[in-house]
Amino acid sequence: MKNKYFYLIGLIALFLVAITSVALARSENQAAAGTLIDTVRLDNTRFQDLSVAEAAGYGLLHGCVSSPEEGAMGVHYVKGDLVGDGVLDPSNPEALIYEFKNGKATLVGVEYVAIAEVWDASHAGPPVLNGQLFDYRGSPNRYGIPAFYELHVWAWKNNPLGAFADWNPNVSCADYTAEAAAAHE
Repeated sequence: MKNKYFYLIGLIALFLVAITSVALARSENQAAAGTLIDTVRLDNTRFQDLSVAEAAGYGLLHGCVSSPEEGAMGVHYVKGDLVGDGVLDPSNPEALIYEFKNGKATLVGVEYVAIAEVWDASHAGPPVLNGQLFDYRGSPNRYGIPAFYELHVWAWKNNPLGAFADWNPNVSCADYTAEAAAAHE
C-alpha cells in the first residue's frame, strides 16, 4: 500500500514538473516572438511611407501574392543588395510587405531572406532570428531565385495563423492594381 502511495505521489510530481517546463518554454517563445515583433516595429516604422522605402533602395519585386485558400502575402518591395549578403539584421529586412487599399500602400509586415547556398557556406544550420527559425524554400520557386530561407514577420497586421506564418488571411490583394504600385515608383 505504501509503495502505491509513493508511486502516485511520484507520478503527480513528475506531471507537475512537465507542465511547468512546457509553460516556461511557451513563455520564453512568446517573449522572443514579442521581442522580434517589437524590434521590427521600432526599427522599420519609417517604411510606412512607401516613398521612404523606395528612397532607401527597396523596389517592387512583382505583383500582389495571394492564395485562394490562405489569404495573401501582399506586395513585396525588396532591397536586392540585402538578399544575397548572408547577413540577417532585424533593423534591415530584405523585403517590406505592403497591402494596397484605395490606391494607398500600407506596411503590414517584413520578410527576412537568406540565399541558402550563401548561408549554408558559413553556418551549420538554418537561420534563426531572435529565436524564430526560418523556413526553407527550394528552387525552382515562384520568385525565380535560388533556394532560400525566409521568415515573415506580420508586425503591423494581425495574423490569425501566427505572427511568423507565410500567409495572412487578413491581408488582401483585392484592391491591388499595377497602376497603384507604379504610381509609387
